[in-house]
Amino acid sequence: MDANATTERGTERAGVARLSEPLRVGVVGAGAMGADHVRTLSSSVPAATVTRVYDLNDERALLAAQPAGAALASSAEALVASSDVDAVVIASPDATHADLILACLAAGKPVLCEKPLAVTPEAALEVVRAEVASGRCMIQVGFMRRYDPGFLELRRVIGDGQVGSIRLVHAVHRNASSSTSLDDATLVSGSMVHEIDTIPWLLDDELAGIRVESPLVEGFRDPQIATMWTRGGVMATVEVFVNATYGYDVTCEVVGTGGTATLSPGSSVSTRTTGRQEHIIRSDFVDFFRDAYRAELSDWVHAVSTGTVMGPNAWDGYVAAVAARAGIRSLASGLREPIEPGERPDLYAP
Repeated sequence: MDANATTERGTERAGVARLSEPLRVGVVGAGAMGADHVRTLSSSVPAATVTRVYDLNDERALLAAQPAGAALASSAEALVASSDVDAVVIASPDATHADLILACLAAGKPVLCEKPLAVTPEAALEVVRAEVASGRCMIQVGFMRRYDPGFLELRRVIGDGQVGSIRLVHAVHRNASSSTSLDDATLVSGSMVHEIDTIPWLLDDELAGIRVESPLVEGFRDPQIATMWTRGGVMATVEVFVNATYGYDVTCEVVGTGGTATLSPGSSVSTRTTGRQEHIIRSDFVDFFRDAYRAELSDWVHAVSTGTVMGPNAWDGYVAAVAARAGIRSLASGLREPIEPGERPDLYAP
């Protein structure tokens, strides 16, 4: 059977809905992120319908599911196996991601997994190998900044050569507080991982090395400053401060041989300016990147319905895990650590 026949028939094994019917989505995790995904899918993505929700907290699951008209699942595994679920969104705790993705692959169901793909590079590589063995891409990772209008415009400005050859990138990522990045390691793997993914994507380059430092020498070392180097010779500085108290704030500036470009997500890019562009501050990341999340989910549903993955894939998630591990190692060693993910499998060829 060819790929087109699989898409048109919408077999449960393929986990793809017929193009004439809404994609039936199950959501695992009903915390802030999962509940927002349920709302967005049910209110802003007409090509999808949420049919099942699962969370360890039944009350939280019910609060998310009821407005969408979705049923509760008895477990995450039951949701994945459900006959009324074509594809799965994973927004559960990080440590559950890899096993749930593997269950989705075994069931033949496409999956959008919030970052990280897995909590260790080894677990992420296991996921990559399982997908490669399946012979087709079914995994998208929730690096939503790739869908933010401001970041997309900045990438276009860079690609068009409007500021010349890029030499430097300066990125800032601040939260008022964080309930997930609670120690030195999870600040890198759970928060800085966004910049670890976004910077090489913006530049169409690969990270080669990273050094992470902090002004603090004991306790939870927050904030942290990373210096990253790409294989193409660009240097990036990244500040991550997850308990900055004043709000959620993300900025990025690229410096080239012909000028600079600065953004605030969701707004236009300012080029060739020495002044700081007025930017947006929000109370939390969901509000800050609302447009990006909506675009991400819409794009994912469309891709699943046509049997493809168009967003960040499992290899991207694995590379981010390798780079995060190197950053954590650098915070302990004080040295620049290499980022060496190995050879990209043919399944993920650009």
